[in-house]
Amino acid sequence: MGDHKDLSDNLAADKIKDLAEDIKTCMFCTYNETRLQSRPMSVQKVDELGNLWFLSDRNSSQNAEITQNPVVELFFSAPQDKFLTLHGTASILYKREIIEELYDPIIKVWMPGGIDDPNLSVIKVVPEDGYYWNNKNGKLVAIAKMTAALVTGKTMDDGIEGTLEL
Repeated sequence: MGDHKDLSDNLAADKIKDLAEDIKTCMFCTYNETRLQSRPMSVQKVDELGNLWFLSDRNSSQNAEITQNPVVELFFSAPQDKFLTLHGTASILYKREIIEELYDPIIKVWMPGGIDDPNLSVIKVVPEDGYYWNNKNGKLVAIAKMTAALVTGKTMDDGIEGTLEL
């Protein structure tokens, strides 16, 4: 079994920033009445408080569901290497200066009007808590240790995991 280290406040925010910015894409989950609805979304920014910022279409299902219930779940995964689960509250913003800060030309794939698309909105997720798991020494060392464990039959877990509280 790997190490366990629970993180809170600034340390939790730093871990969220580190993992979410590296993995980049998550399953962004909202609630449609009592049912969880999921779709892949890319984080545009993680700020120093651990808040996650996304761009979205004003008419999207996630925006409609956030309007009805702001509770969201985010699931990040980089297989055999890094995992992050966050529970939080989302809000929808339409501030031009934030859109300009977060905008990336690839967004034009989903928003044909680009940065001037009138349906472009911002989703801000404020995480409340979560859980993380990652390797202490990076992916190559983790793969080498997993291979050695398979050959020797001994556990060589290089992971570190814990709760996140903000």
